[in-house]
Amino acid sequence: MFGKLAADALGLSDLGTIIKPKDFDKTDSDDYVMHEDGENIYFLIKSKTDEYCFTNQALIHLDGTSAISKKRMLRRFPYSTHKITGVALETAGTVDLDIEIKFSIGPHQYSIDVYKKHLEEVKDLYKALQKMAEIMHENEVALEYARQSLESAQNTLGRVAGIQADVANQFKEINQYTFTWLTESKEKYVVKDFGKVFEKFINN
Repeated sequence: MFGKLAADALGLSDLGTIIKPKDFDKTDSDDYVMHEDGENIYFLIKSKTDEYCFTNQALIHLDGTSAISKKRMLRRFPYSTHKITGVALETAGTVDLDIEIKFSIGPHQYSIDVYKKHLEEVKDLYKALQKMAEIMHENEVALEYARQSLESAQNTLGRVAGIQADVANQFKEINQYTFTWLTESKEKYVVKDFGKVFEKFINN
């Protein structure tokens, strides 16, 4: 009892442990991974109350209210709709027992405490998340430039169509081209699967 109280007072009662790949299927998170759609776990942090499961497609967070409660809140954040930003790693001091991996995914901010013995593994996660953040930002900028280019082309074509007799067909063609272009651009610039990034940086 005293040990638990001391751990709570020191903020150590919910430090995370890195789960090895051979034990992924023993975690609760594995039940919510969409294996049927090619989703795989690449990194998993487990504490007494939470699980942070990084797959090639999303972050799955099983949020526990306390160590003695079995209740869990399941949250899923697909990378295609939740941009990763603000990735940071806080290493441990001489007397510290934990390190922190910090990042935002969409509007949600995370600061995950992990036992410092897992520093090397967390460094790998940091690099993977940092690379993903860079890719997402670069794609966002490229997509915005492409949209501006399309708008300019639309305005030009619109002026040309306005002086031609068959305005209705010209408008239909412009709309169809725009729809096709946007669909193809989304597929090009919105990454849904970051498996290659995880495979490059994660070495556990």
